[in-house]
This record gives sequence, C-alpha cells and structure tokens, in this order.
Amino acid sequence: MLPASFRAEVIETVIAGKPAMVAAREAGMSCSRLRKWLRQAGVMLKRGMPSSHASSSVILPPSAESFGAASGNGRRLQLADRVLIELGIFQGRSSGEIASGLRVHRSTVFREIARHSLIAEDGRWGHDDAHYSAALAQFWADQARARPKAFKLKTLPLLRRVVVALLDQKLSPQQVSVRLRRLFPDDKDMQISHETLYQALYVQGAGALRHELTVEGAIRSGRKGRIPSSKLPARNKRRWLDGHRLADREEMLAAEHAGRKIPGHWEGDLVVGPNNSGIITLVERASRFTLLGRLPGTRDSATVIDVLTSMVEDRPEAVKRSITWDQGTEMAQHSRFTVATGCPVFFCDPHSPWQRPTNENLNGQLRWEYPTGTDFNHVTDDELRTVQDMLNARPRVVLDGATPSETLDELITTVALTD
Repeated sequence: MLPASFRAEVIETVIAGKPAMVAAREAGMSCSRLRKWLRQAGVMLKRGMPSSHASSSVILPPSAESFGAASGNGRRLQLADRVLIELGIFQGRSSGEIASGLRVHRSTVFREIARHSLIAEDGRWGHDDAHYSAALAQFWADQARARPKAFKLKTLPLLRRVVVALLDQKLSPQQVSVRLRRLFPDDKDMQISHETLYQALYVQGAGALRHELTVEGAIRSGRKGRIPSSKLPARNKRRWLDGHRLADREEMLAAEHAGRKIPGHWEGDLVVGPNNSGIITLVERASRFTLLGRLPGTRDSATVIDVLTSMVEDRPEAVKRSITWDQGTEMAQHSRFTVATGCPVFFCDPHSPWQRPTNENLNGQLRWEYPTGTDFNHVTDDELRTVQDMLNARPRVVLDGATPSETLDELITTVALTD
C-alpha cells in the first residue's frame, strides 16, 4: 500500500498545475487511480476537459487571502502558517511548540492537523499512516470556506414550525435552543443554536421569522432594572428582624449542605400597582417554581400574611424550608406565618436586591405580562393563575431546558427517596 505522504505529493503536483495524465505516468500509476485519489481529496476536474490539460482543468476556490483574513486571536490560518505546521511535524515538534511559533492556541494547531491530514488509502487512521500537507490543507480550507451553507430553518420545515410554536410561548431564543436539545437529544436536525435564531429573527430575510409569530409581544428584549425607592430603614424600628436576617438563613443552608440542591427555599417580594394593589411573588430557588397571590386592595402586614399563608400552607412539607424577603414592613407579622406553616422567614440586608436574585428575575418576567402602572385590582385570580402556569411551564436555560414544574417534581421525588 502506498503511504499517505506519497499520495499527498502526487495530488499536490496536480493542484500546482501538472496535467493529471502526466502526474499519473510519472508516479507509475493509472489515471483512473489518480482520479480516485483526487475525488477522495476533494479535487475535481472540470467536465468536458481531458485529464491531460494543465492547471485550468482543476476547480480551485478563491484563496483564503482573498477574503481578508482576520487578525488577532480569531485569525484564520494561512498557507504560510500551514507550511510552518508541516515543517514542525517533520521536525517532530508538538502541537504546543508549533502553536507557540505561530502565536495561536495549541488547540488550533491540533484541530488543523486532525482535520486536514491525509489518511491511508484504506481509510485507517493512525500516526504512522497519516500525513499533513500544507498545500492540500490550504486547498481543503479554501473549499470549506467557499461552500455555501444552507440556512437550517429554510431546509427543515418541521424544525421551523416547532421553533415558531416555542417563540409564540414567549420563550427567548436561548430557552428555545435548550428546550429543543432536551426534547430531541438524539436528533441533530431538531436542534438549533440561539445565535442562529437571533439571525433568523433580526437578520436573515429582513427578520422573516419574526413575521411568522402569531402572539403579540412574543419576542422579549432587554428590560430595565428595578430601582429601590425606599430610604435606609432605622434598625431600632425593626426588631422583628432579629434572628431572621439572611446570615441566619445561610447558616441553616450550610448545616443542610443545601444551597440550591435541596428544594423548599423560596424568595419572595411584592410587585405593586396603583390604588393599593399588589401581587405576592414567590419563587423556589432550586427549581424556579413560581407562586403568585393577588392582594385584595390593601398591602398591610396582616393582609399580606393571610394571603402568603394561603399560598404556602397546603404545599408538601419538603418544600416549606424557608422564605427570604426584603425588609419591607409588610412582613412585620412574619412570626404568625411561621406558626401557621412551619416555614421560617429570613430578611435581606437593606438595599440588597442581589440577595434575592431569583425573585428579582421573576419580577422582571412578570412585568412583561403586567407592565409598570398595572392596577392589579382589575386582574382576576384566574388570569393570575394562567400567568403562573405559563411561567412554570417555560423551559429555563439554567435548568438545561427543563421547566420549573418538571424540576420541582423531580426534586421532591429525590428528597422523598433519600429521607
């Protein structure tokens, strides 16, 4: 069997312009065998031209230099780089040593060698029967760059329909991407990156995919951060915080070795509207499961505790471990809630919304359904339950495409089996 290095030398002579018939004769082989080698290497001869013609008979795509290679960390390898790689391999240098001379990462050189080495004629791969040729590697790289790549959503109508359906559920492109990976783990045709979706929504065909969405406000964009408007409270007026600060909760979590691994730790807040209206928002830290409760036209502590108790008291004991709140006076009667539910309440430091990050994220999502200025007195309990169910059925990137409902069920089952 002829070595791969010999095959590479013969193919290089054809790419350089030598007639295929002459190259075959000099190599002591038949033209048909050389044509087979050329096909395997991706080198094609134009139809209607005899194989004895010179370099004009070889289809060569534009060189990489004509595209204007990028500079810096993301630059593409050029022919000169590939010549140095071939020389380094001949000298027995490692990928890291070659990369250092080229000022690129060693993985770039490693992938280049793996991708563009000519293997043995029988298709076997190994160090002894593989050969790297700079000229042939450049040819393959130019071919790959010139190849038109079909837009995935254009060629796969089923994928397009599923993507539109998920976007109509007000999922972000990233949520759509992770959900598809979870739903179709073994079907690459039904998976797509979030960057491709952004291209389809805003670039490809002037955002043609965007015009296929049927739900108003399906595309979610950036949002403004919540700015706390309260002043720093006087500590001597908030004695009900003693023993219930966030540091006390962290001690409990450390004792359980929990963090976000054990379900039952919630973050809560009020989303308020005009005319004393408001909604209690609760989100479970491990699963992102959401509970929403509407206040009946008043936001005093007694009312808030009554509504909060009704939201939590019937939940399984496994998911009633703690609630974290800000230092709003609506929770002044938190001890009454703990007696009724067995769930302790802890409080963040003043002006520290980052200590309840999951709830802040939830409130931002809720504002897409109920913008600032919404009078929640005009929102029915059924409407609020619909929004709650929608949020719990929305796949999350942080959950690897799972929904909060699915994740909470799995966590409760796991805890029940280990108890």
